Amino acid sequence: MNLFMHKINKSFGANNVLTDVDFKLNSGEICALLGENGAGKSTLMNILGGVLPADSGTIEIDGKEIQFSSPVDSLDAGIGFIHQELNLVNDLTVYENMFITHLLKKGLFLDTDEMIRKTEDLFKRMDVDLDPKMMVRDLDSSYKQIVEICRALLQDASVIIMDEPTTSLTEPEIERVFAMMRTLKDRGVGIIFISHKLNEVMEICDRYTVLRDGSMVAEGLVSDTDPHKLAEHMVGHEVKTEINTRSGVSGKEVLRLENLSDERYFHNISLCVHAGEVLGVTGLLGDGRSELFQTVFGAMNTKHTGKILLDNTEITVKNTHAALEHGIAYLPRNRKENGIIKDMTILDNGSIVYLPKIVKGLFIDQKRQEELFQKEVDALRIKMGSKFDMITSLSGGNQQKIVLAKWLMSGPKVLILDNPTQGVDVGAKEEIYQIIHRLADEGAAVIVLSSEAQEIVRICDRSWVMFHGKQVGLVEGNDMNEHNIMFLATGGNSENKQKSDAYNVYAG
Repeated sequence: MNLFMHKINKSFGANNVLTDVDFKLNSGEICALLGENGAGKSTLMNILGGVLPADSGTIEIDGKEIQFSSPVDSLDAGIGFIHQELNLVNDLTVYENMFITHLLKKGLFLDTDEMIRKTEDLFKRMDVDLDPKMMVRDLDSSYKQIVEICRALLQDASVIIMDEPTTSLTEPEIERVFAMMRTLKDRGVGIIFISHKLNEVMEICDRYTVLRDGSMVAEGLVSDTDPHKLAEHMVGHEVKTEINTRSGVSGKEVLRLENLSDERYFHNISLCVHAGEVLGVTGLLGDGRSELFQTVFGAMNTKHTGKILLDNTEITVKNTHAALEHGIAYLPRNRKENGIIKDMTILDNGSIVYLPKIVKGLFIDQKRQEELFQKEVDALRIKMGSKFDMITSLSGGNQQKIVLAKWLMSGPKVLILDNPTQGVDVGAKEEIYQIIHRLADEGAAVIVLSSEAQEIVRICDRSWVMFHGKQVGLVEGNDMNEHNIMFLATGGNSENKQKSDAYNVYAG
C-alpha cells in the first residue's frame, strides 16, 4: 500500500496545528515521523487514523483519494494505529482486548477458545510470555504496549502507525519489536515510526520526515543523515549535548538502604546516596528497581525487611505521606498514568503535593499557591499559556516539568526520578538533564532510575546495576560506560559469585 497525504491543514480555534503538510509512505518502508512535542505529529496521525477530521487536504491510498469519518474506516482501509496513550480496557482480559474491534463468534455466542488460541499463536511467534486470560489491569505499562502492538498485527494492517512504541520497553523488548518490524517490512507492510529516540530511528528506519511548528521542514533517507542533523531539524537550531563533567564529589550521606528485601521484587539491597550526588540505578525489565524505590517512598503494600536510614537515623515509611514528611519525593515512571491528573489545571497539578501546607481554615491560600508555583515555573523554564489551562494543553516535556515542579515545591532531601525523560523530545531531555544537575549542585540527593544506559552515563556520578532484583555491579569513573552497564544488566557476571558478593556491600 502506497500512502500520500497532501497539504493537510488542521486548526483548533486560533491555534494552527498543521499547515500544508505533505507526508508519504511507500509499501514495505519504515518512515520516521519526527518533531518536538507539539510539532503536530500526533495530530497528523490522528487524521490518518480517522480520529480527527482534517480542515483541508487529501489522503490517497494507491493513487485513490479516500476519506475517513471514524477509526473504523481507517482500520477497514488497512491502517492500524498504536496510539501513544494506550487504548486498552483494563477491566477486560488480554485476549478480549486483542479482539475488541472484531469479536469472533460461534453462532450466537463468542468463540472464546478461538480468540485465546489465535492470541496464543501470535504471542508464540513473537516470543511474548503472556497469558491471554490475564486481566490487562495486572500488566505493567511495557506489556500493555506489547499487547497494543500485537493487536495491530492481528488485524492484518497494510500500514501500521507506531506512536512512541518503545517508550516503556527495555532493550530486549525493543529488539524483539524491531525484528517484528523488519519481518513486516519484508512482507510489504509500511510502518510510520514516531519516536524521540534518534538512535532507534537510525537503526530501524529507511526514510524520515520532520515536522516543526506544524509544518514539514525536512525529509530524506536516513542513510544520508545523522542524529545531530535530525535533532537540528527538529528544534530549528544546533542541539548542544553537554558532557557530564561533574567531579562526583558529594556531601554528607543522606539516604542509606541496608539489606532491603521484599517477598518478590528485590533482595538484600544495600546502597547509599549523598547530598549533591546523582546516583543511578539501572537494569532491564524485571530488575526490581522501581519496586525497590516505591517501597522506600511508601507506595508498595508488600512486606519488606532491612533498614531505611535517613541522616543516619532509621525511619519507617508506612505510606507516601510519611515519605514526604521525611523529605523523600518520587517522580513515577509513567507520567500519563501516575504523574498527572488530566482533569485538573496546570496550577493544581503543579502544586497538589504542597496544598496541605497552604490551607487556611477550610480554604487554600491561593495567593501563596500561585507564588510558589510561579517560582518553580521560572526555575524550570516551563512553557505554557495560562496556569489555569488544563494540564493536557502542554507538550510532553512541559508536562514532565510540571510533575517535577510539584515534588520540588515540597523541598525534598531525596529526589527519586523514575525514567525522568520518558516520552519527551530531544530538546526537553537536555533541559531536564541540566535541571537534575542543578538540583544536585544545590545540595539535593538525587536518584535516577533509568533503563537507558546512555542516559545513566550522561547524568549520573555513579550507578548501581540490577539484575533479577539483585545488585550485580557498581559502575563509576572510567568503568561507567554503556558496554559495562549492558553487560551487567543482562546478567553478564551473575555466575561469578565471588565478584557479585563483593559488589553487595555499601557504596559509601
